[in-house]
Amino acid sequence: MKKIVLVTAFALSQVLAASAFAQATRAEVKADTASAVKSGKVVEGQAAPAEAKGAKPTSDKARADVKADTKTAVKTGAVSEGQATAADAKGATKPTSDKSRAAVKSETATAVKKGEVKAGQQ
Repeated sequence: MKKIVLVTAFALSQVLAASAFAQATRAEVKADTASAVKSGKVVEGQAAPAEAKGAKPTSDKARADVKADTKTAVKTGAVSEGQATAADAKGATKPTSDKSRAAVKSETATAVKKGEVKAGQQ
């Protein structure tokens, strides 16, 4: 009799534990998220709160003023133009090799054969 009571109690505890840890369905999660977004508790997507509500960043300067300021900064050297680095914008030359491509490839092949460099190592 004690075994039956223990087995029943154990089974009942397992059923209760399973229902306590039951996961919500996808539809329930989507509905909860939609209601949280509507109430403002959660911001939709990964945008910042101001951007999520439709506000776009604005400038207090006119486009022409910004372009003129940028052009002046490039001329004075405070900002480099385009994607170039500061050294490239000032006329510095890029390093070049004094060896031909074939010579470099043969040296690399020799080093791989000797075991000094692993094949594919960069």
